[in-house]
Amino acid sequence: MRRSRLFLLPTSARLLISLLFAISSIPLGAQATPKSSAGRSFGPTYDAARETTLSGTIQEIVTHHEAGDPGGVHLLVAGPQGVVDTHVGPFLNKEATASLQTGASVQVIGAPLSLHGKNYFLARQLTVGGRTVTVRSERGFLVHQSAPRRARSRQDAKSDEQKGSEL
Repeated sequence: MRRSRLFLLPTSARLLISLLFAISSIPLGAQATPKSSAGRSFGPTYDAARETTLSGTIQEIVTHHEAGDPGGVHLLVAGPQGVVDTHVGPFLNKEATASLQTGASVQVIGAPLSLHGKNYFLARQLTVGGRTVTVRSERGFLVHQSAPRRARSRQDAKSDEQKGSEL
């Protein structure tokens, strides 16, 4: 009777092959998976179900990051609830940042968050000085603000080409 090549291997190699075969035959659904939570991301999780509106006056604008705090710009807003640490994120453009002034009246739509024993208010939309800035999407993802771009007309492009040919 003819023996298979597997029996010609040393015992340790046969055990290793058997172990690898056993592991690969386990269905993926049978493996333990970590407990997942909805909205898991790299930053704090936004809970749209707890969204409220906060109105008050900007008491302080905090741009430096402290360990354990959500990164980016924070506004300390004084309102009927007291002073609320409002996170507006790291992506505000220069125009939006310039409109933030101490003492300015502000209205913030967002959701509260407790992180590392501190309470924050994650801003989704910010209205200050009649200007509305979207900080987060409806699902709570930070929106990258960019300065408005001026559309180039064909006339501008032609004049640029003429300037280049004159040189």
